[in-house]
Amino acid sequence: MTTEITGSVDFFVEGQIYQTWYKIVGDLMTGAHRPLVILHGGPGLDHGYVLPNALIYEKAGIPVVFYDQLGGGRSTHRPDAPKEFWTPELFMDELDNLLKHLHIQDDFDLLGHSWGGMLGAQYAASRSPKGLKRLIISNSPASMDLFEAGINALLEEFPADVVQKIRKHEADGTTHEQEYLSFMMTFYGKHVCKMDPMPEVLANSLKTMESEPTVYRTMQGLSEFSLTGTLKGWTIVDILHNISCPTLLLSAPLDEVQQPAVLPFFLKIQKIKWVEFQNSTHLACYDEPEKYFKVVLDFLEGTEGAN
Repeated sequence: MTTEITGSVDFFVEGQIYQTWYKIVGDLMTGAHRPLVILHGGPGLDHGYVLPNALIYEKAGIPVVFYDQLGGGRSTHRPDAPKEFWTPELFMDELDNLLKHLHIQDDFDLLGHSWGGMLGAQYAASRSPKGLKRLIISNSPASMDLFEAGINALLEEFPADVVQKIRKHEADGTTHEQEYLSFMMTFYGKHVCKMDPMPEVLANSLKTMESEPTVYRTMQGLSEFSLTGTLKGWTIVDILHNISCPTLLLSAPLDEVQQPAVLPFFLKIQKIKWVEFQNSTHLACYDEPEKYFKVVLDFLEGTEGAN
């Protein structure tokens, strides 16, 4: 029988109190397994689309902690916040706060997907948390300049007239129009999730972010191709050597995060194993679930460090 607990924790920022909502699948109290904390992507999505990772508890008894990062899902929203509010440091502070609230700061693993992997890697590299035992970076870039070059190369593979229309929508700020949204669904089908129809939990997470786009618009920009937000120029390539815990790197040739953006992790992190999912896009947990969960569990349950 699966044990699920939901709750929220106070998060203090600049004298204000916010709420971070979380869900725990499994039991943190037994101590039988080190808990795994999941960092969702976006920035600005919620935990819903990464819920398939609850199977990690079902398959191996490893407690899994999900949470909605500030600004999205069931956590506090701040549509009025200035752009300077939304920083990687804010989200690293939020993660520290949650770990302490759950009393797992001395012994935990992290799995970050997309933006969550960027956050997890920056957290591991810049704060060197002693309690972090294993890190999984899933479908994440080490540099936003490298990400931008790769995803725009994928866009240019579409017919020239389609690309021209997409560029015009972005220049005109009309990315909310149906023509643009329809193209994005086509792009997602090729480079984000191959399942047709799109899984309901993923579609719901995207809709949730569309209804409250503050974090995404501020940090990313108008779209995946139009990087105009505060993450433009973001890179952690120069500090990746500080990550000392065993690390698993996941990617896919068809992913919107192309190989050059992933490669610095492999070259710079000391103890790392890199697995590419040849038949997946951005979400191997949907595209190749059997292989995905085997790779992840083999790493989490391994008695030796990553290769």
